[in-house]
Amino acid sequence: MNDESLQRANAFLAAVSERVAVGEVLTDTPAEIGRALGMPDALSTARAVRALIARRRLEPANGSYRLLDAKPVESGEKESIGRRPRRARGSARPHGERAASPSGYSDLGRAVVDKLVDLGRENAQLRAEARTLREESREARARADDAERRARSASEKARELEGRAEMAESNLRALLASARGSNTRPDAPVGDAEMAAILGVLKSDENGEAPSTADEVADEGSDAFESGTPAAG
Repeated sequence: MNDESLQRANAFLAAVSERVAVGEVLTDTPAEIGRALGMPDALSTARAVRALIARRRLEPANGSYRLLDAKPVESGEKESIGRRPRRARGSARPHGERAASPSGYSDLGRAVVDKLVDLGRENAQLRAEARTLREESREARARADDAERRARSASEKARELEGRAEMAESNLRALLASARGSNTRPDAPVGDAEMAAILGVLKSDENGEAPSTADEVADEGSDAFESGTPAAG
């Protein structure tokens, strides 16, 4: 075991001894301890755990690990549990015999599972954020469509009011021209009869009964002018 692996193993052992006493089973997973120590990857954590098991500092127990000894691993210390010799490549395995999985493979598998769980949690969080963004975008589009409809309706209402104002102005001009006659000065003040005629036209326009042509406006203005008192010169 090189110096870097020795340092990682002793750091992992120190972290375990801070969490549990000798003889107790570890409650945290190796992946959590490895992340807390800043291990570069899950494989480094698995190697540190295997080295501690081989030197009788940890042992598998109840799906986790039990602390056997808190003494740091010394440089050059031999393994108490020897590694299983590798099977010669190409040798046939007897029928029905199962290969005993080394403890290192079990630790590696546990570390891989922990990593997959973390990735699954991150994936679920990203999916939730994407769903929230889609809903916010849909609501923003709906608000934009509603604002566009309101703007279009206001524009149509403004055009309608402009048309009505132009029609009222035209009727008013025709009324004034017919009420004053051709002999009246353009700058002459508006008399009571003319004002009565104008008010009559405006009131009939509010009731939806405004004259549709300039002749009708002129007739009404003349009648109102003849029945009233002429404006003082």
